[in-house]
Amino acid sequence: MNNTLTTRQGDIAGASEGGVQVFRGIPYAAPPTGANRWLPPQPHPAWDGVRDASGFGAEAPQNPSALDGMLGTTGEPPTRHEDCLFLNVWTPAADTSKRPVMFWIHGGGFTIGSGSGAVYDGQYLAREGDVVVVTINYRMGALGFMNLAALTDGKIPATGNEGLLDQIAALEWVRDNIAAFGGDPGNVTIFGESAGGMSCGALLAMPGATGLFHKAIPQSGACHTAITMEQARAVAETTLELLGVDAGDADALMALPETDLTAVQAKVAEVAAARGLPGMSYQPVIDGIVLPARPIERVRGGSAAGVAILAGSTANEWNLFSGMAPSAEIGEADLAAQTERMFEGGGAAGVAGYRKQLGNEATAGELSNAMMTDRVFRMPAIYLLEAQAQHDERVFAYRFDWQSPLMGGALGACHAVELGFVFGTYDKNGGENFFGKGEAADAVSDFTRAAWINFARTGSPAGGLVPDWPVYGESRATMIIGTNTRVESAPDEGTRQMWREGSVGAL
Repeated sequence: MNNTLTTRQGDIAGASEGGVQVFRGIPYAAPPTGANRWLPPQPHPAWDGVRDASGFGAEAPQNPSALDGMLGTTGEPPTRHEDCLFLNVWTPAADTSKRPVMFWIHGGGFTIGSGSGAVYDGQYLAREGDVVVVTINYRMGALGFMNLAALTDGKIPATGNEGLLDQIAALEWVRDNIAAFGGDPGNVTIFGESAGGMSCGALLAMPGATGLFHKAIPQSGACHTAITMEQARAVAETTLELLGVDAGDADALMALPETDLTAVQAKVAEVAAARGLPGMSYQPVIDGIVLPARPIERVRGGSAAGVAILAGSTANEWNLFSGMAPSAEIGEADLAAQTERMFEGGGAAGVAGYRKQLGNEATAGELSNAMMTDRVFRMPAIYLLEAQAQHDERVFAYRFDWQSPLMGGALGACHAVELGFVFGTYDKNGGENFFGKGEAADAVSDFTRAAWINFARTGSPAGGLVPDWPVYGESRATMIIGTNTRVESAPDEGTRQMWREGSVGAL
């Protein structure tokens, strides 16, 4: 099998692994360093000779996280550097077969993660589904999502959406090069989880992404994550203050070591609540140009017309976050204050509605977790499906119910628990500690992979191992994926009706 092929920038040499050809660490844009820092991604220059594409490129700079290694690891410490705009390709064969392309955008709150994570190994989807899998890195945190244009009077033109522009540049690379890898540039599905799902939601709304993909699977994130210019300015002001750099000194900003720009993100997180900043301070910015309006408003207006969408969340998303901060226990008074602004009829009605759904024995912490799951993840997915259904009937909903065995099962079907099942990596590289393993897990992963692959191929998740999956529609049909996989009409309808859109999505 010939593992050398030609891209528009030059020749690359990959590897054959388990019957799949793998090309890692392919640069899709010029290094965003030096004069390119905080600029939109620039074209990568051509190279002479054959570039080695057997190893992953550097990950984007990031701080250590409690999630490091939880989803599985190869055991090799990652290389992290500002020069991080690389992608990876898994393909059954670099031929002319025009296979569906599955383009993965990793999550991590726009501050951590990479496309080279062990859980995102694309070989299983590629081999079993006869698809081409692409995973990417993109700029994060202060380097990828900080608006400096207003604060520096345009001396640094950063919109705060440079990370999203990186994703568009990677999609443009796919358009221009993926045919050489056996992929079809006319059948590209973007999919991503958490910040990756929120990125999918932003791409559905961005004029610059139009036509670069044809289907979308936003997992645990949709179209309600973006901050205003006023919020973005406050984040930038706080960041520069903590760095000890004056906004008028663009040269000093450009000269800051990357390590300083990464370390300051933790400091911003510490003061965010006290200063009224968004809890997730670095996120897409509604700048009026790159991202013209809140993504959900753009989708309602038809920005994603013609794009099929499969969207959903896990049943107990917020359990992961509360489980990582057990000292922040929620009491009844905290719960009442938290819910007061969320629900039509006030906080008491919200608590009563969730207590009816979860049962009278539910603790304040359990009720809070359920509300936060819906506020940040479940309801934005529902609103996206409702919005897109006005422009394309191919909208499908899921809820992932498989429970993580970690912490004795206390996390339930928490945030990120579907990832190993989507990629078929749930029982590899230590991931089984979080995802589980065994015959039941095998069946859940087989079903999930089949559905995602079907959707990428045809625009419907039904087929083969997935005999029936109706569109969301008036019945609010939702596939419940777990030990008892089934279709339900309008699950948890009582709590859905309690929400008003203005209170969801924000972090």
